[in-house]
Amino acid sequence: MLYYSTQDPEYQVSFQEALLTGLAPGGGLYLPQEIPSFTEEDLNLLKGKSLSETAFFVAERFIEDEIPTSVLRKICEEAYDFEVPIKKLEEDGAGVDIRVLELFHGPTLAFKDFAARFMARCVDYFLGEQDVRKTILVATSGDTGGAIGNGFLGMDNVDVNILYPKGGVSPVQEAQLTTMGGNIRAFEVNGSFDDCQRMVKEAFMDEALNEEFDLMSANSINVGRILPQSFYYVWSSLQLDLSEDQYLVYSVPSGNMGNITGAYFAQKMGSPIDHLVVSNNNNHPFVDYLESGEFEAVPSVPTISNAMDIGHPNNYYRIEHLFSGNVDRVRDYFSGYTFDDPQTLAAMQESYNRYGYLMCPHTAVGYLGAKAYLEGVEDDVCMVVAGTAHPAKFSDVVGKAGLSVEIPESLAKALEKEKKSVVISPSLDALSSALMKIV
Repeated sequence: MLYYSTQDPEYQVSFQEALLTGLAPGGGLYLPQEIPSFTEEDLNLLKGKSLSETAFFVAERFIEDEIPTSVLRKICEEAYDFEVPIKKLEEDGAGVDIRVLELFHGPTLAFKDFAARFMARCVDYFLGEQDVRKTILVATSGDTGGAIGNGFLGMDNVDVNILYPKGGVSPVQEAQLTTMGGNIRAFEVNGSFDDCQRMVKEAFMDEALNEEFDLMSANSINVGRILPQSFYYVWSSLQLDLSEDQYLVYSVPSGNMGNITGAYFAQKMGSPIDHLVVSNNNNHPFVDYLESGEFEAVPSVPTISNAMDIGHPNNYYRIEHLFSGNVDRVRDYFSGYTFDDPQTLAAMQESYNRYGYLMCPHTAVGYLGAKAYLEGVEDDVCMVVAGTAHPAKFSDVVGKAGLSVEIPESLAKALEKEKKSVVISPSLDALSSALMKIV
């Protein structure tokens, strides 16, 4: 399988090169030459498989012979050694039900663990074969930094540098990404997540900086982050006890749109997913695009669902390319809704008071998107909300909703550790200087 650049489809590379570089020359994003299709036999076979077995089945079609079968199987087994519950919330007289796909049982208690753990092990394999060292630059609006840091922690041939917006992540998220030490370093940027993301992109466009550090991206601009986010959509869609007439719709809290892009990949491969809902907070350029037909990046605004505070989502450009810029075709696959902080807090309260289910603010936005979609349809629908993070990661927001949450031991330990970060201004020069001081 070759991977091509969205800016120049004639430029094609292996999975290994796409993974280890992240961005194509000129800033293009990599996409697989084709999205594999499942046969009916494939789907029947996968219905009885575990998540790790399903991940192996899907990964093998995107990576082919670049990683030996035995190694790839082991990568999937090690990456997905935790549970992924699907909790049912509601069923009404019409047979419509809402479920939460809990994607937060990995080591950092966020859905980013799925991509980070798979990606880190693939990188470790390729770098071990080459005997080279890479420097990862990653911008985080919340959970990515902790997951990437945890995934690559202790690897001898990788240095990880995490950029996060000062005051723009939750206290628990900050503790996770600033206390790992070792080969993981945190840069606290006096700016927004969009500034952090811009700095990372500018760094990859800087030839001198690339030559000095052999840079690699771990944000969802890297196709190695997108592919594994399709695994749990393929797997979960085949675990549900749907009636013959039921439609299957996923509501995905969306920021940089990597998660929803992974869901679309799963749908295109043949998973029984009928429609996708993009659920945004007050940062909603993609929902605006669905409504107006024009995409416009906007400055991000802070919300209580901070991991989605992104005004210029990278993966919009993958979606745009895959649909050849035809917004009417995009609307066939995606619906979109936006919600503000008071609505999010009310949804957290409703979920707990009505169903005894405590949600993080991001999952609550996904829940609101699910409800909004269901208001406009008469069909028998199974609605699955992507549960993106453990509510304890946002205990301050849980408190604002008048609720409480027990802090898991892993998070409590992170909060006790000493914070280590370097504060920098939101410019490429500042980042370059900070990196040079580390050498």
